[in-house]
Amino acid sequence: MDIAAAQALLEENFAPWVQALQPRVTEITPSGAILEIPVTPDIARVGGITCGQALATLADTAMVFACIGHLGKFVPVATTNLETRFLSAARGDTIRCEARIIKGGRALLFAEATLTALPDGRPVAAASATFFKP
Repeated sequence: MDIAAAQALLEENFAPWVQALQPRVTEITPSGAILEIPVTPDIARVGGITCGQALATLADTAMVFACIGHLGKFVPVATTNLETRFLSAARGDTIRCEARIIKGGRALLFAEATLTALPDGRPVAAASATFFKP
C-alpha cells in the first residue's frame, strides 16, 4: 500500500475525533508505519504540552497502520490492549509516531510505537498494543 492509499483509508474509515487531530501518513511499509500530527491549540495544554489523549490516539492509529503495512492490505483489527508511557513533556510543532509490528500471528498482532516531538527529535512517549484480527 502506498502513502496516498493509506491516507485515503485513514480519511474514509477513522472516527471524526481521530480526524480532528489531522493525522498524516508519512510512511507505510511491511515493517511499520509513520504518522504525524501537528501540535494545535486544540490539543495543547498549559505550557504548549500536547495532551496525553492525543498522544495515545496517535500511537494507536499508527500501530493500526503498522498492522495494515504488515498484512499488505486493509484488514480491520481491534485494539485489545494499549499501554502508553509518557516520557517527557510533548512540546513542539509536530508529533511523529513510528510504529512497528514486533510479532504477527494468525489472530493477534503485537506492536510498539515511539512518539517524538519535532523539530528537536526528543522522544516524548512510547506505546505497545495487541490487535485482534476478527
